[in-house]
Amino acid sequence: MRAWAELLRVPAVFTVPGDALAGAAAAGVRPGRRSVLAVGASLCLYEAGMALNDWADREEDAVARPHRPLPSGRIRPGAALAAAGVLTAAGLALAARAGRPALAVAVPLAATVWAYDVRLKHTPAGPAAMACARSLDLLLGAAAAAGSVRPALAPAAVLGGHTYAVTLVSRREAEGGSTAAPLAALAATGLLAASVARPPAADRGPDRGPYGAAVRVALAAGYATTFARPLVHAVLHPSPPLTQRAVGGGIRAMIALQGGLMARAGAPGTALLTAALAPVAARLARKVSTT
Repeated sequence: MRAWAELLRVPAVFTVPGDALAGAAAAGVRPGRRSVLAVGASLCLYEAGMALNDWADREEDAVARPHRPLPSGRIRPGAALAAAGVLTAAGLALAARAGRPALAVAVPLAATVWAYDVRLKHTPAGPAAMACARSLDLLLGAAAAAGSVRPALAPAAVLGGHTYAVTLVSRREAEGGSTAAPLAALAATGLLAASVARPPAADRGPDRGPYGAAVRVALAAGYATTFARPLVHAVLHPSPPLTQRAVGGGIRAMIALQGGLMARAGAPGTALLTAALAPVAARLARKVSTT
């Protein structure tokens, strides 16, 4: 069980539900049955990507990370590949249950996940592919809840921008030595946090009062703090452990970012419920690595 928890990076799973919920909030729809199905589809496709990632990197991990589940022999490569296939099929099936618009987003999302892990990860297009996958995951929530992705394009771009920054830093997490990527991610974090904290242009509901504004600003600040602090350490001392810590902080910061996007869309209650997942993810990250 521990080997599979490591393979699937269980602490990072808590960053996934907020994608679909932020998409539903952007569409102005309260989470319902279709949103639950979208969350289930997102979880399956995300975990498919985790299993496929280690399968694709098994030869590299045998040299650089021999403790990982596949090179250590705790999980067979064929089992990891089979798990990726089953989880992908399950994710697409759940998306289909959420409606045709959701399936229309889930198919390119699944294709992007497989393309990233098998082909694009070690190319210059890698960060963009990962950012695209995370943006599509948010759009999946909007498509499932409202049948349209248009209202969620802006928050999807914000989440994609953050994902791009995290992925850029992660490309040097094994060897460290780079200050350029953490510096760029630090600048992006400030810009994204400011965009989430900024009041929306138009009032879309009763939650846009002082309560909603306080939640929005607090979560934007929490996002900035969670990611910026380890990034500063990685800039000052670009070692592999501190770079990996920055990547882990960026992954966990997604929860606060998703919550901030929900609050900005007029759903502060859902935002706070989502933010409550952050302490759980942080606690599990002490036992199982998120990167």
